[in-house]
Amino acid sequence: MPKRKILVVDDEERIRKLVILYLETDDFEVSEAENGEEALQLALNEDFDLIILDIMMPGKDGIEVTKELRQHKSTPILLLTAKSEENDILEGFEAGADDYVKKPFSPREVLQRTKAILKRSSETAYMKFDTNNRDIIIFEHLEIDNDAHRVTVDGQYVNLTPKEYELLLFLAENPDKVFDRKELLKEVWNYEYYGDLRTVDTHIKRLREKLSDVSVDASLMIQTVWGIGYKFVVSE
Repeated sequence: MPKRKILVVDDEERIRKLVILYLETDDFEVSEAENGEEALQLALNEDFDLIILDIMMPGKDGIEVTKELRQHKSTPILLLTAKSEENDILEGFEAGADDYVKKPFSPREVLQRTKAILKRSSETAYMKFDTNNRDIIIFEHLEIDNDAHRVTVDGQYVNLTPKEYELLLFLAENPDKVFDRKELLKEVWNYEYYGDLRTVDTHIKRLREKLSDVSVDASLMIQTVWGIGYKFVVSE
């Protein structure tokens, strides 16, 4: 199999080289960028399996890069942050990041998080399709193949970020049950509530838009329960 391609972005060369050393030792193919502008250009022009992205950089920071990239691609993003404030981490999730590591960090932790994200976002399993004993949820307009981490709407593949996929899967596995934003933040992001729930609304909005691009009926399965939260409706 070809090597998984990773882009490492940090304005500190020492940190870039340390992370790259660990990734290459584990047989990843690694590219690097020292600022947000360079990172965005590379990420848009090439297809990476994961981007490891520092938040605090001069010029275009990691949050801005994430927001701009999400307008075009669903490449998984692991944020590196020296900030300790919880709202900064939530801002990263809201922008579309999939996970984060706080500085100072162990390179082994970055490697473990990298592997975990790649495992969740892998789409190679569907190439070995076997109808027996597969973890598949099937609705009228929507199919979720959890073994392949693959979502199809009316037979058409829908490209979701890992967090969008996990959010859809969680709701679909709990049909007709209402979850408030705090519950979703904890269950899907494994993150406690610290005062900003916009990340849930942002991901719901993106998820609906991607489903709606293929089938409005599929997008309507995710319903807003005003004043409370969201639920997944199988049938009216």
